[in-house]
Amino acid sequence: MVTAQVSKAPPAISPISVKERIGTISTAEIISVLRGEITAVHIRQAFSIELANEITGNFARNPGLKERKDGVPGHYIGASHYQKDAATYFAEAESARPFVDAIFDNLVDPVRGLFDALKRELHNQGVELRPTRSAYGQANVCRGLRWSGTGPYALEPHDDVAQVLCAGSDYELPAVGRNTVVAANFYPNMPEQGGNLRVWSHKPTVIDRQSQGVETTGYPYSTRYLDGIPCHDFELKAGDIALIDGGFIHGVTGQSGKRDRLLLNCFFGFARPDLVLWWT
Repeated sequence: MVTAQVSKAPPAISPISVKERIGTISTAEIISVLRGEITAVHIRQAFSIELANEITGNFARNPGLKERKDGVPGHYIGASHYQKDAATYFAEAESARPFVDAIFDNLVDPVRGLFDALKRELHNQGVELRPTRSAYGQANVCRGLRWSGTGPYALEPHDDVAQVLCAGSDYELPAVGRNTVVAANFYPNMPEQGGNLRVWSHKPTVIDRQSQGVETTGYPYSTRYLDGIPCHDFELKAGDIALIDGGFIHGVTGQSGKRDRLLLNCFFGFARPDLVLWWT
């Protein structure tokens, strides 16, 4: 892990607690992030390079690959609830399901593996884990993403809570926004340089978002706003997994080289003490 820091520290600094190691992620670590006990877990070499390469090839050949048109530069397979009503999101999730499944065609799926293990452990604690759903359908297990922003950030600084709180009453999600929103990221491919996950020591409030004009989206925060706030860079490699508290501002640093940065992403969190939902 590389620690980056700028000179002037503003108020509202939130301490970051990070765990990094090599090996297999444990359900105890996942639940620690889910319950807000630690900010982030970075597991290196969590799945094999051979599996990572197969997933990367399936993504590149997938006929469901699309360009994002919502102001966030990148390409994707799957569905995102970002700035969509429930009917639109769940319809897209249903139509994209075969393409999401094709990312893992005849392969071990590390995302489902994580959720299967977590579901068993939460069940033992009297907690149900399931995808978010509505009359229109249900969420997929993940989405595939390739950010393509240029300049200092391939994905600009943002938080994941604003879009959840403002998802709308026809979603189950707003209740999760009052708890910890966990972003789960699996990395089948990484560029030669850059593409690091940067997390700032700042967990914005509704008032903070209003002041920055990002109340409903959480995207993007300006570098000027973040000036003086300490941050941590997670140096990622293919086969890594990172889970973070998505309430902290985070982004992806600029990238270079012939290899694309590819991640499989989903979100999850407590909607009630006895229910954890996941979505994309």
